[in-house]
Parts: sequence; C-alpha cells; structure tokens
Amino acid sequence: MSSRARLTLALLVGLLLGVSLSVAERVLADRGPADMAPLVRPAGGPALPWKDARLLAEVLQRVRDNYVDPVDDHRLMQNATRGMVEALDDHSTFLTPDEFEDMKVTTSGAYAGIGVEVVAGKDGVSIVHRMPGSPAERAGIQTGDVIVRIDGIAVDPANLDAAIDRMRGPEGSAIRLAVRRSGAPSLLEFQLERAHVRLQSVAAEMLTPEYGYLRITSFTDTTATELEQAVGRLEHAHAQKLKGLILDLRNNPGGVVDSAAQVADDFLDHGTIVTAEGRTEEARFRIDAKPGDISGGARLVLLVNGGSASASEILAAALHDNGRATLIGRRTYGKGSVRTIMPLSDGQALKLTTSRYFTPAGVSINGIGIVPDVVLDGPEQPPAAMDGADGTDPAAGSPAAAAAPTLAQRDPQVSLALHTLATHPDVIARRTNAAAAARQ
Repeated sequence: MSSRARLTLALLVGLLLGVSLSVAERVLADRGPADMAPLVRPAGGPALPWKDARLLAEVLQRVRDNYVDPVDDHRLMQNATRGMVEALDDHSTFLTPDEFEDMKVTTSGAYAGIGVEVVAGKDGVSIVHRMPGSPAERAGIQTGDVIVRIDGIAVDPANLDAAIDRMRGPEGSAIRLAVRRSGAPSLLEFQLERAHVRLQSVAAEMLTPEYGYLRITSFTDTTATELEQAVGRLEHAHAQKLKGLILDLRNNPGGVVDSAAQVADDFLDHGTIVTAEGRTEEARFRIDAKPGDISGGARLVLLVNGGSASASEILAAALHDNGRATLIGRRTYGKGSVRTIMPLSDGQALKLTTSRYFTPAGVSINGIGIVPDVVLDGPEQPPAAMDGADGTDPAAGSPAAAAAPTLAQRDPQVSLALHTLATHPDVIARRTNAAAAARQ
C-alpha cells in the first residue's frame, strides 16, 4: 500500500472511529425550532469494524487512482456520505450547504425573490399564485403567465428547481423575465427587483356567506398563525358565525410537524393529535389538544389526495380520528415517519428519519396512507386557482367578477365538499358520533 493510501486509511479510520455527531434538532415532518449549532461528543456505540473501515478506505483509493476521469477528494467523500444516508430509506438524505439553505427557506417561509409560486408547464413554468404586494404584483405579472426566459436564459420545464433558484437572489438585485400570456401576440418583458417576501402557506376564500375555504399548501413555521388570521378574516367577511369550513390539503407534501399539530389543536377541544416512537428520548413524543376551537365548532371537511403527505396526514388523521372532520378525496401518500434536521460542520446537514408516528387511533400509516370517508374515482384534477390570496377578490363587485365562475364551480371537489357541508350535515354528525364512540 502506498504512503498516500496508508495516510488516507489512517485519517479515515480515525475519523470513523473517533467521533460521532450529535446535534440539537429540528424535525421535518419536523418537530420544531431548536439550536442549530452542531455538538461533537465521543461515540457512545460500538466501534466500526476494522474490516469495514478498511474496505471503505480501499474503495476510495481505487476510485481516486483508477476512475476514468479525475475525481475531487471532497466530492468523493460527499458522495460516499450521501450514499450511506440515502440507502437507509427514501426520506433520509445528506444536505449540502445550498440544499440546507433551501430547506430553511421552505420551513421558515421567507426568502428574497419576486413572490410567485410556479409549477412546471409545457413550454416553461406557469405562475399559479402571485403574492400580494410582491415585486411580481407590482410589475404586473399575472396568475397564469408562463415564464419562458429568466435573465435571457431559456427555462427548462423539466428542471423546475433551477428556475426557482434563478428567480431567488440578493434583496435589491435585478431580474429580467420573458413571459408568455394567453391572448398576447408576443412575449412580454418584465424588469423586476428582488425583495424580501414571505411564502404564504394558507389561502382563504368565502364560498358562500356561511361557508369558507382554506387551502394549506405546506406546513411552515408560520402556517398556524396564517390559518388563525385567515379564519378571523373569513368570520369578519360577512359578520356572522361560520357554519362550515373546507380545509384543502391536496398536494400538500407536509413540513413542520409542530405547525400541523397546532392547526389540529386550533379545531380540537381535546384528544390526542399524534404520538411518535423512536430510539432516543427526543424522538418519542405525544401531542395532545388543548381546549379552544377557533371556528366555534364549525363543521369541517378536508380534501386530500395522493399528494397529501407527512404533516398533512398528521392533521388529517388528528381531525378524522377525533371525529372532528370528514375526509373527501383519494388515499393519502402514507409517509408515517418524522425526520430530524441535524446541522453538521461547514454549513452541511443530515435529514435523518428518527421517529415513526401514529394517528390518534394508534395506527401507523407508513406506506399505507389514509382512506377518506368519501373516496373519489376518475382522473385526478389539481386544485383550481383561487380568486384572491387573502379571502377577498380584489375585483369583487365588478361586472367581470360577477360573471366569473366561482371556485366551487371551477373545482368539482370543492363543490362536493361544499355540498356535503351545506346539505348533508347529518353525514358529518354521524361520522363525529361514531368516532367519539370508538374512543370510549
């Protein structure tokens, strides 16, 4: 063995056998805020077998010396680390500094950009939501516009993340967009200045004077506060008590567990919200509801589908098993585990599965999902675009607004949920009573 190989082996074995990283945690489908500084302590478990450590060092050396192209040592070690973690399950991963920063944006809900939500389209990325007061709104960009170029670079619809990354940048920096708009004879050019924006995870709209609609797109640190404020706006919109609410969790991939638990607590007076089991004390927890229902007991219908996962399923199960809501839609994704974000050195991090959670009925939905009370057939349809982002239509009262189809008319599942709330309260009552009897 060469001197370089022996040195590599010695360093690697020393690293593997000497220390382990243990960190203050933040859990995604995620337990909540915590100290983000890494903590190093001696390994508490058995030492890594010498043969395995030697094998890893030998493979590293062979790749360095014999792979067809030169490979950077840092890249090799990062790839080895990523492979080790990602082989554990489908949700654990190693995060580079850039990936860690993106994850923190997702959970905190704040970043510097232009203030739009986009999805991949046929010829670019389509804007599905424009945040009020954002640079995009001030520039005149509209929902439904398709971004085809960013700073002169063509948008690849197959690489949505790259387009999102290019739209983000330092606050105050300039960005140019070329946009295709339905009915416009040519591309529209916009010059914008990036600004600090906050992701809105909750949108609200009144469907009738008695029934409201809430769409939760993800669970961030601010989701519970956003929802509580949205319910307050809906209640004041017609100055009367709400009889019912539709909570739309379709295509909501999850997020911060504590946030989903708080939303559940907002509608529950009592009962278990979620329990979790893991190997460490921090990974074992139980969250119970406290008295107080912000809706005043309004009937609830939840819309779910195969894109409703993780924290979304925690909320759906909590309201369903406690007899608080009826579920309509399709079987949910079935992600019944909790991940902890563990910061490492140099701005890197691990996203590691540390717990399995259980519904109030004591069921693990991992790989199974939740079957709604009313199961829908036929092709899946995405949620329809909403009129307003804050429960009001800015054009309300105009002839165009009066003629435009309502959300319930544009979205068949919202229509079904509204029909269930308005004309079949006995169905919801029977569901509630059955759930209550099952807990006794």
